[in-house]
Amino acid sequence: MKSRDKELWAVAVWVEKTHGTDGPRYIAEQVGRLALEGDEGGVAMWRNVAARFDQLSRSENPGRAS
Repeated sequence: MKSRDKELWAVAVWVEKTHGTDGPRYIAEQVGRLALEGDEGGVAMWRNVAARFDQLSRSENPGRAS
């Protein structure tokens, strides 16, 4: 696993542990804030975190509707 990929997974796990079911809202707030600041790289990073967070959620709740 590449270092950047590990970092993104670590952030997703941190969001899950810190924010739990409010994780998607927290991630959306980060995306919105960075979009307003014009930080395209930051927006892309948080979107990648969101995808990993979703994967974590699905793996922990396999019956969850997507």
